[in-house]
Amino acid sequence: MLAIAKVPICQIIPLPNQATSFQIDGTEKLRWNFASEYSRPFFYPVNGPQGTSLVRLGHPGAPNHDHHRGIWFAHNDIEEMDFWAEGKDNQILQTQWLAYEDGDDYAAMAVQTEFHAGHDPLPIIQQQIVAVMRPLEHGQYTLELQTTITPTMASLTLNKTNFGFLAVRMAASISAHFGGGTITNQGGKTGEPALFGKPANYIDYSGPIRGTNASEIIEGITYFDHPNNPSYPSKWHIREDGWMGASVCRDAPITLTPSMPLQLRYLLHVHTNRINHEISKGLQKTFFQSPAWEVVKSKRRHRHLDILPVVG
Repeated sequence: MLAIAKVPICQIIPLPNQATSFQIDGTEKLRWNFASEYSRPFFYPVNGPQGTSLVRLGHPGAPNHDHHRGIWFAHNDIEEMDFWAEGKDNQILQTQWLAYEDGDDYAAMAVQTEFHAGHDPLPIIQQQIVAVMRPLEHGQYTLELQTTITPTMASLTLNKTNFGFLAVRMAASISAHFGGGTITNQGGKTGEPALFGKPANYIDYSGPIRGTNASEIIEGITYFDHPNNPSYPSKWHIREDGWMGASVCRDAPITLTPSMPLQLRYLLHVHTNRINHEISKGLQKTFFQSPAWEVVKSKRRHRHLDILPVVG
């Protein structure tokens, strides 16, 4: 009798039209979109436990913010080149998927992107992104995001700005202004005036969403900074209109070289109900104690690369 292989709980599924689906028990939780028609890749939807996306495409009231797409990486002042807004002729392109990993405890994806200034075919930055999704109880999950940003020139400066690198645009109903949402830091302070430009270990944005069963529920995303990030605890760019981002270069520029790239690590907790700080502090502790990831040549059959925790 032939042995039947067990299907992993967590899976990475490539889709048509340059997209990648992150699934738990056969249900899509989030999708990575990297078509070359976009100015940069992004995650959308990012579905909460009840199956409704907690992030949106664009600003609820400002058409000049259509570059806000779910969850994405970007920076608006790299040697005075803007990779944040639309219409700047600068583009972040995914050039290669490196590895997909399925499993019961987590699913992981590693990809390579390039920052292209104008129509120059040669990139100014090579960026590696590792995304790791872990299931939690009651349909909740975490998404760990690690990025390594390496210049292709002798040195490159990321100038002072609020904008960069990891950006999150919440659904309109979760925003504090357009909906019934609340922004909260690890100390329990709430609201844009109390949190804008202030350092925090983590920020949560939670609010009402219409569930797939048509009932109104509360869900949200907690966004954790990491102690190894150069700006930790970062000062946050927070808006009542549904926007949050940890500002890596808010107070000072960062100069990179090929031998000294920038590595950033973040964790997003997609959860039900409003923030539970006891749960958040437990996730934070685990995240802080966990090793970074590396993409290495695989020793397994039929695989080129593996995504592994850094040892030592």
